[in-house]
Amino acid sequence: MSRMDATPFVPKSGDLEKLRQALQDCRGCPLYEHATQGVLGEGPAGAELMLVGEQPGDQEDLQGRPFVGPAGKLLDRALDAAGIDRARVYVTNAVKHFKFEPRGKRRIHKKPSTGETYACHPWLDAERDRVHPRVIVCLGATALLSVVGPKARVLESRGQWLHTPQGDPVVVTRHPSALLRMLDHEERERAFQELVDDLRFASRQKEKRAPKTAQRP
Repeated sequence: MSRMDATPFVPKSGDLEKLRQALQDCRGCPLYEHATQGVLGEGPAGAELMLVGEQPGDQEDLQGRPFVGPAGKLLDRALDAAGIDRARVYVTNAVKHFKFEPRGKRRIHKKPSTGETYACHPWLDAERDRVHPRVIVCLGATALLSVVGPKARVLESRGQWLHTPQGDPVVVTRHPSALLRMLDHEERERAFQELVDDLRFASRQKEKRAPKTAQRP
């Protein structure tokens, strides 16, 4: 394959379960070679909120479900604090296979490249087409790159409405794993509250399909 691209492996029709099954045969980039399995999103078709993270982690790769490791537990806490039922949200990742480097018996997360992120984008597009969310929440820089494009920045874009190239409204916030890496307790608590605020903002506005110039008060 001269260019990394998952398009030939993505079904043009069928439901989320068909996508999940087809993902296991994806060879759109080399990440499948070392991952245990592809990890599609989880949640109901018709969910009004779609949360997009970076990629599966170690536990996600083993269990075949998104956000079930430490970052997922923190996300669950934030959703609960924001008054959002995770069972009613579609949660997924921009990249569907776990990228890592071995360190002894551990597998250490490694950030996916821009090429790998773009290669996997057809899967995210297919999920969005099946779910039809009113608002997409990008958790971190890789999700923002995939959903909005290379010019947007996480911290600069917080509190603003962004849009996909198709015009879908987007809210951006930090990835929960970024909070786990913070050593200072006060900084971590402040960032957690910002995450909760961003999720609550997205949830409150999902009924309105925000205008292109809207900013959070």
